[in-house]
Order: sequence, then structure tokens, then C-alpha cells
Amino acid sequence: MGLGKIARRSFLIGTAALGAGVAFGVYSYRREGENPLRAGLAPDAAALTPYVLLDPEGVTLITPRADVGQGAASVQAHLLAEELDVDPAEVRLSPGPASPVYHNGKVAAEGMPLAAWDDGFAARTGRAASEVAGKLMGLHLTGGSTTVPDMYDRLRAAGASARETLKAAAAARLGVPAETLRTEGGRVIWAEGALPYAELIPALAEVEVVQDVPLRDPSDWRHLGRPHRRVDIVAKSVGTFRYGGDLVLEDMVHATVVTNPTRGGGVVSMDASEAEAMRGVEAVLPITDGAAVLADNDWRAFKAARALRFEWGGAGPRDDSLLEMHAAALDGDRDSAFTDEGDVDAAPGKRIEAEYRVPFLHHAPLEPATATVRYTPEATEIWVATQAPIFVAEAVARLTGQDREQVTVHVLPAGGSFGHRLEHEWVEQATEIARQVPGRPIRLMLSREQDMTHGFYRPMAMARGRGTVETGQVRSLDLAVAAQSVAESQLGRLGYPALGPDVAIVAGAWDAPYTLPDRRITGHRVPATVPVSSWRSVGASHNGFFLESLMDELIHEAGADPVEERLRLLSHAPSRRVLETVAEMASWNGPEGKRGVAFAFSFGVPVAQIMEVRETSQGIVMDRLWIAAELGRVLDPVNAEAQLSGGALFGIGHAIAAEITFGGAGPEQQNFDTYESLRLWQVPQVEVRALGSGGSIRGVGEPGLPPAAPALANAIFAATGTRLRRMPFSAEMRFA
Repeated sequence: MGLGKIARRSFLIGTAALGAGVAFGVYSYRREGENPLRAGLAPDAAALTPYVLLDPEGVTLITPRADVGQGAASVQAHLLAEELDVDPAEVRLSPGPASPVYHNGKVAAEGMPLAAWDDGFAARTGRAASEVAGKLMGLHLTGGSTTVPDMYDRLRAAGASARETLKAAAAARLGVPAETLRTEGGRVIWAEGALPYAELIPALAEVEVVQDVPLRDPSDWRHLGRPHRRVDIVAKSVGTFRYGGDLVLEDMVHATVVTNPTRGGGVVSMDASEAEAMRGVEAVLPITDGAAVLADNDWRAFKAARALRFEWGGAGPRDDSLLEMHAAALDGDRDSAFTDEGDVDAAPGKRIEAEYRVPFLHHAPLEPATATVRYTPEATEIWVATQAPIFVAEAVARLTGQDREQVTVHVLPAGGSFGHRLEHEWVEQATEIARQVPGRPIRLMLSREQDMTHGFYRPMAMARGRGTVETGQVRSLDLAVAAQSVAESQLGRLGYPALGPDVAIVAGAWDAPYTLPDRRITGHRVPATVPVSSWRSVGASHNGFFLESLMDELIHEAGADPVEERLRLLSHAPSRRVLETVAEMASWNGPEGKRGVAFAFSFGVPVAQIMEVRETSQGIVMDRLWIAAELGRVLDPVNAEAQLSGGALFGIGHAIAAEITFGGAGPEQQNFDTYESLRLWQVPQVEVRALGSGGSIRGVGEPGLPPAAPALANAIFAATGTRLRRMPFSAEMRFA
């Protein structure tokens, strides 16, 4: 992972050490990695540290967290621009190369049993250790809603260091004190004129990098903290934006694959004669578990792929056996018991019990999986929309037998992900093909059917909940959750062991800041069968539903108000604040036969939602949805609202209609006609309030999802008296 290349450096600028230019950046730790921008640096460009690149054309900001539609590139650009004094809309953006320098220092903590609200010594030590681990492992990846928390200080400090170093270079060139200079609009300004940053490249060789620069007070911000237009929004709105699947290279071959839907079953026989005779088809090549079709365009490749005739080997899982495995896991040993307070078995009061379950789900981003690979014996290049470029590079190096330094990953924008782009199986398939056609770029695009039936799914999960109520209050709560281990599955594909209990199985439940005399949350690991992965909000996606459904059942049995009783039980001030806020937004006066409330705490963000529904002759109509969340600090109110509402609607749509089922021959849903989601006419009126009351800054891409399904289910109970305990809800309830 490049540990041998990490070295101490002074970050002194000099032509002997740096060639001809500068890129600015700062790091969280004393030991700094090699600056990846130096490789192949043009003579008239400048690279010092990894976040700002100067050349004669101007400024390029490096935004290494992947943009998969969530606005990551834009927010990173604004973080840099706030201190660098450039207009984010007038500079170039680049994701940069795959490099351990761009490690994610926050994401590793998501796999540790550290409640985000816990600020005790052990929790602080654990988080610090996870940040060190993230750096030493070179975790250049995007996920866990960590882009803003991880880059908030790093990018602002990088911009500030760059700004002050440019002023120092200008002062040396002009022979004036640096204190007399200021920066604005990508220029250093003095009494008699201004110098564009790019004109200072030669002068930078004569000065040292200015470090440890105080950051601007938020009251002085010009970009952050106020509504602004995302840097890519115009191009995406008018159709000129170029996604990963839009890449065109000279002499490129178009490819698609067909592989065994049961994974690993192999090919007993194949008849490719019809496909090989079709117009535009160049070849049909073997790959692991199937075959690839090469053609002169995507459509012809897809058409020929449908003409392939296979006899597959092996057999896949079935839903009935999978459900039995989950039930058996709940009866078996625990994988975790991070929360076990009091004695739930002896808790007094009336006892309530219920069982809940959710199905497998596909990420199903709108843009199918695509990767372009050009292989030669000397080097391999990959162009792909990915959240984990380091893992892509390592996987390709293993497949080709090349050194890591011989593999180059070009990160491209993605048309959606929801966790799908953390995987890279299609890159490995493209590499298999490219090795058989050396020298030519192989552009692999999966058909929707291939992508859907060969996904890495959100796990099926089952929960058994029970609790007691006494004197109008919830007295105890016991929730046992069974699911496959996402960590075991994902890390196993990367060749790493998954050590210790799986936090994701109980995430969003064990760390919910409810205080009861008797409370227990246990996780039960289901043996690995279907490959599973991180789906938007990971374990909290199902545990929000499990916990808040059980909580609502207990509160109803106690005869208490669903908001007031949750407020009584919440021991975390920011969590109470969001619940009070959403109740005020909705003018809460009890369920009123149409409203349901839910609260969830995930990725350090407390979110409360209230849904209002109507029962009609055509089915349930969702009228209004109120959302409140505490983010610590709101950097872009417009995008925060979009992410919270988008996450909630994403969760609602999947809760209503989506599932992946297995009947022994692979997944039964192959396209959007059978894998349904929310329709435009079903979308409720949404009102969002994102709070920035201080404290740790948090990401917002995932936390809007976990409370959405239980808010809807609880509203449906208020309106109809029917409890929905399993997804999809459409199995029991009709929606207009």
C-alpha cells in the first residue's frame, strides 16, 4: 500500500527538488506521502503538494473524493476556494490520481463500535487510531458520508497555505512586504496592479511553503455556509456533462459480458455461432464464469450477447432457505452485543413482541457499470467511475502481474452509485478482456440485466423485537438483528480478513441515543451466501426501520404520544433538538389518524421525520414529509436539503416496492420493470430544515434515509390500523 514510500519532507520549494511549479496541500500527520502530481509534471506546470495545481492556463483544484452525483466535487472545490480566493466556477477540477496521499481518515471509524455522540476518552482514542489506520493503509476511497468531515479542515488549510505562499512569492518578486498584499479572484493584488497566480510559478521556487496558516472565521466566508450553484449543475442540466460511460478513445473496442447468474457455477457449454456472425461483432472471448462480446458499438455488442447460448453449471440460493438461515442465526450465538444495559429478561410491565424483515436490494444507479482498460505488457490504464481507485489499481495489478506503479487509474464522474461504485468486478472483467486484445482500449459496459443480476446487494435482514411498557411509558427494549456481514463480504473480495464483530449489522440501533433502564441490541451473523455490499446508509438502512417500528409499537401500547415519549427517552441534546424541530415544522398534535414519526441516528447525524398520509380508494397517498437534521455546520443549504430529501425519498421508494429475490437460478429481478421504486406522482411535498448548531461537522448523503421507511409505516398504522413489519410494503398495502 505504499508504506515504504512515505517519507518525511520539509516541503521546501526549489527548482532542483520540484522541477518547475507548485501544487498546494496539507496533511493531518507529521509524515507526508509522495506528492502524486509530480509524476509526469509538465515543465511549465508546478506541483508542490497535492491539492492545487498551477500551469500557464491557470488553477486546477484537486478534489479526490469521488463525485457520484452527491455534489462531492463541488463542495471540495468550495472548501479550497474559500481560502485560496478563487472562483470555483472559473477554475478546473480534477479528481487527481489514485494515491495513498488522498487517504480517507474518517471512514475506518465507521467500522468500529464507536457511538458518534460519545466524546469519552476511549471513543476519542479509537477515532484517532482509525484515522492513523486510514492513512497507513492508504484508504483513498469515498463512502460513509465522510467527504465533508474528512476534507473540511484539510482542504481549507491547503487553500490557506497556497494563498499565503503565493503572496510570499509575489512579495519576493515585487520587493514589497507580504503584509501589503492581498488575494482575490485568482490574483495577488498590490497597490499598483495584480498578478495572476499562474504568473508566479517561477517565483515560487524562491520561497518556502507557508504552513500552519490560521483559517478564516466562518463570519468571513464568501462561499461556504450560503446557497451556491454546484459547479457541475449547468452541464448536467443541459446534457453536456461527460460521465464515465461517455468516454471515447481512439481505436476503442466496445464490449459487454454475460456470466453465470448463480456466480461461480461456471460454463458447461456455450454456442457463440449466431453471435459471431452478427454485424459489427469482432470476437467472442472467454472470461471467468462466462464470455465477452466485442463489437464496434455498444448496441451491437448487447444484441450479440443476447444471441449467446449457454448451459450453466451450479445452483443458486432460494428465498425460503435464506429466510431459514436468518431465523436460525437469531436462535444462535451473538455476533455482537454493543448495547446491553439492565436486565431486559426481567423488565417489568406488559410485554410486546414483533418480528420484522427486509429484502435484498440492488444499488441500481441509473448509469450502468462501465470501465475502459488498455493493457500492454509494460503498463495498464483504467478509466472508470469509482469510489475506491486504490482498490481498483491493486486488483488490476494482481490480474496482470504488473507492479502497482505500472497501473494508472483515471477517475471519472459517475451517474449515480449509492455504494455500487465501491465495487469493481466489471473492471476486472474489462482487464480480462484487455489482456486478450493488448494495445487496444476495451470499453466494457454491462447491460442493465447483467448489472442487476450480478450485483453486490444490501443484505436481507431479519429482526426480533420485544419490550415492556408500564404506567404509560416504555420500560425496556430488546432488539436482535440477523444479517450477513457486509465487512466480511466486501473485505473478502479485496483479500482482507474481517476481524471482530460486524458493526454494520446493528448500526443505527445499538448507537441510537435512547436511554431506558433495560435495553439490549444484539447482532447475529448469517453465513455468507449472496455477495453483499455497502448500500446507502448500510446497516442503518434496515435498523432504522426495525428500531423505530418497535419503538412505535411500544409507545402505542403504552398510550403515550409518539413524539413526547421519544423526547423523554432521548438523552442526546442534538437528537432532542431535531425531534422538537420537526414536530414544530409539522405542527404536531399527535398522530391525528394520518401521521407517523421516526427518529434515526446514523453517521453522526440525528434526523427526525414526520410523514402524513391519506387512505383513498386507490391506495395510500403520501401528502407531506417533514425532515429535520443536525449537521454541526451547513456548508451548502441547497445541497443539504437535496441530500436529505433525496435520501428520504430513496428510502421510501425502496420500502414501498423494491426487492431482490432468489429462486435458485440467480436474482429474479432483471430491470426496472420488476425492480420498482417511487413514481413521480407519489412524491409527497417535502420540507427540510438542516440545523448547524455547532459541534463536529457531518456528512449528509446517507442519514436522510434510515427514518423514512418507519415514518411512513408508522403513518400508515395511524391511518389504517395496519402494522407493516416487512418490506416491500406493497406486499400488504396498496399505494396510489
